[in-house]
Amino acid sequence: MKPAFSFFARACLTAQLLVSCNADNSASTATKAHAGMSHSNMVVNSPQLTAMNDMMGRMDAVATTGNTDHDFAQMMLAHHRGAVVMADMELRDGKDAVMRQLATAIKAAQQQEIEELEQSANRLRAASANYRPQDPADPFTAQLKASMEGMMKNMPPVVNDADLDFNGLMRVHHQSAVDMAQAELAHGRDAKLRAMAQRIITAQQAEIQQLIDWRARKAGNTNASTLRYECPMYCAGSESAEPGEYPPYDRRLAEKA
Repeated sequence: MKPAFSFFARACLTAQLLVSCNADNSASTATKAHAGMSHSNMVVNSPQLTAMNDMMGRMDAVATTGNTDHDFAQMMLAHHRGAVVMADMELRDGKDAVMRQLATAIKAAQQQEIEELEQSANRLRAASANYRPQDPADPFTAQLKASMEGMMKNMPPVVNDADLDFNGLMRVHHQSAVDMAQAELAHGRDAKLRAMAQRIITAQQAEIQQLIDWRARKAGNTNASTLRYECPMYCAGSESAEPGEYPPYDRRLAEKA
């Protein structure tokens, strides 16, 4: 079975490679997002956006079973793998030290979760069906569909700047992961996956704020020297020693505590 929402998400994101899927992402939006920077023409041939599109293709190819926990694990697997690809692109092309360090942290954390998700998906392969993937009115299906639609609606214009594109696209990518994790908390039954869903929400909401803060500094709205960063899991020793510094980051420390 295929989830009903995935075809919409893939088609909408594919269209963005040619033109913005959200008509409201106009020149005025771009101006607000990149204050002080001149982008006379929106460049849509972004490797980061291509990676997002490829991720949607993998999510579209997921064979759903109708079990909330199994299908959440399978779709989050594709989602996490997309984040790793995007992080690798930032490490290859990005120049900003903060974005590169965050990309390193995202890659490490999501690779660890990919292993856990693979184990859960295999363990739950024969789990009985408890929702209807093809029914848009099914609560779990509807919540997953809303997470994809939200990502499409909030997709930022790409500018062919590795750091800015990584920042903007990873922010909406993270938000969709948070939304999917909230769907698992609401409808999933597997204790391990529910615990992972809560960790995803906690960590990625904090990373979203870091991405927003960085964008604000680039736009000249915030003085970087006044900001303190800390690990999304608030692990010991991972708060920045001085304002404006980016701290060490190891989410596994918190999970061992």
